[in-house]
Amino acid sequence: MGHSQQKTEPEPVKTTITVTEHVSTEAPAALTVLNAQQVQQAPGVNMDDRLRLVPGFSLFRRSSSLVANPTTQGVSLRGIGSSGASRSVVLWDGVPLNSPFGGWIYWTRVNPEELDRVEVSRGASTSVFGDKAMGGAVTLFSKEPQKSRAWLGYEGGNQQSHMVEGAGSIYLGQSWAVSGNGRGFTTDGYYIVPAYARGPIDTKANIKFATGTVRADYFTQHDKLFLRLDALSEERDNGSTLTQNSTILGTVAANYTREQGSSTFTLLGYHNREEFHATFSSIGAGRLTESLTLRQSVPAESTGGAGLWRKSGVKWHLLSGGDFNRSEGYSLERVYPAGSRVGGGTQMQYGLFSQGDLAIGIVRLYGGLRGSDAGNGTAFWSPSGGVTVGLERWRFRTSAYRAFRAPTLNELYRQFRVGNALTLANPALQPESLRGVEAGVDFSAGTTRISLTGFDNRLDGLVTNVTLSVTPTLITRQRFNAAATTSRGVEATASHRWGAWRGEASYLLADSRYATGERVPQIPKHQGSALLTWSRGRTLVSGGLRAAGLQFEDDRNSFLLPGFAVLHLAARQQLTHNVMATFALENALDREYAVGFSPTVLTGAPRLWRLGLRWNLR
Repeated sequence: MGHSQQKTEPEPVKTTITVTEHVSTEAPAALTVLNAQQVQQAPGVNMDDRLRLVPGFSLFRRSSSLVANPTTQGVSLRGIGSSGASRSVVLWDGVPLNSPFGGWIYWTRVNPEELDRVEVSRGASTSVFGDKAMGGAVTLFSKEPQKSRAWLGYEGGNQQSHMVEGAGSIYLGQSWAVSGNGRGFTTDGYYIVPAYARGPIDTKANIKFATGTVRADYFTQHDKLFLRLDALSEERDNGSTLTQNSTILGTVAANYTREQGSSTFTLLGYHNREEFHATFSSIGAGRLTESLTLRQSVPAESTGGAGLWRKSGVKWHLLSGGDFNRSEGYSLERVYPAGSRVGGGTQMQYGLFSQGDLAIGIVRLYGGLRGSDAGNGTAFWSPSGGVTVGLERWRFRTSAYRAFRAPTLNELYRQFRVGNALTLANPALQPESLRGVEAGVDFSAGTTRISLTGFDNRLDGLVTNVTLSVTPTLITRQRFNAAATTSRGVEATASHRWGAWRGEASYLLADSRYATGERVPQIPKHQGSALLTWSRGRTLVSGGLRAAGLQFEDDRNSFLLPGFAVLHLAARQQLTHNVMATFALENALDREYAVGFSPTVLTGAPRLWRLGLRWNLR
């Protein structure tokens, strides 16, 4: 587990999007790849915090998944989206992580230490993915099993944080391998209401969770198969005496791939079950009193699969296939002081797609088409096309695409409350649609890499929370298909390596507005990050800065969330051949920053630190 001297030459520019473990497609897209070491050197218990240094990556709110309500953990890329539902798909070894009911992500499911790499593609520049990838795709890939590997780790920190984790793998004969990992975490958390506004009903927002994964791999020269089972149990206190939520979920998945010559064929199937419980309350003046208003139980399940065939020639590639997903879920609600309500149903989606590319000298042409059912019997066509030009160290690219997203069961049928802000469901919601164009350039020479992309996305029917009324004791909103919106901007990344040092910086300008001129809520116009890493021998030290400009909480742009910047530090030291020490410090300067209004201001994480040891057992 020691850290060797980093390479003096960067890896080649990534030009392909990996769909499943053994199937990829060329794309004229802006791609970011984090290898295992880059994932490990970033601080954060969960993967969402470690991805915040990727330009344009954010959750619905600024808060971490460490204490945020799961329903706010949807992914936004390039400022597309203004609610907890993801406008980007998150795949783990090809299997969707998006909740079948709400589209959000349970980031606690995945152990970052057991990932081989992470790929982030921004924009719908390929027609391969379905409606959940309107803003792009985040793909996570597990480490390959080894003949004999096992490790155990412990971390402890402030706010009474404790984490125990471990993993291992073993070969069974020549063709089978079994691997698994698990972790448990608990913390007392922190207050999300600042001291000056805090009342006797306020408590610390916290979490405790346990998660585990078991996987069996079969492999021969031409055939590969994996079977995987993962499960999660988590409980959260949401910052007041009467508000809590909990989730139990599990997924079973299988992927078979056959490679024969220039052809690859793969089949993927999965089944997911989850149950989400939550309580909501009304808070009195001065936060002196609190009364229970709603108790929810939300069982949901999904079944899905995909078949893909890839054929490659000397100068061309073709990927074709189809997929389907059936989701079912219900919001069973007890309303206080008396009453009940049930909302929910089923959603069946399927699609057929083809994506190809052809090289003509230094030029490569791309084209794709996807036909999908939006879940309500309406057909939707998603074409994409592009061109790249490669000139030694330079790669110029441009693309255009059309995509859509069907409203989730959560948006259609479930209401929720944050403090005294109530958001109602809307069963009459229609799919969102997006038309986008982008152009960019990538430069790679020696130890330097630079990427620059400009984009223009136009959305019709964006599902957002529209304010209906505001009183001193209650803000009422409802989900509606808003007027047309635009998201225009520029993203830039740069990295340079010199000796034992590596520096990275990224910036995103995303001007997201309604046709009426108001800014789309929860999307800052400016955000950026920088990371500096020193690695030599057995030592690795990194420091990262993440900053975001002002953004608004609501569609009326009445509640302003000021900009902020936070500093993170991480270090790893190999003590012996089998023992490594770890250190992580988040929000090192203990900056207080706003993440929302309820209408009381809500704040993000204070300074959090953790120290740990990791033992290699074999």
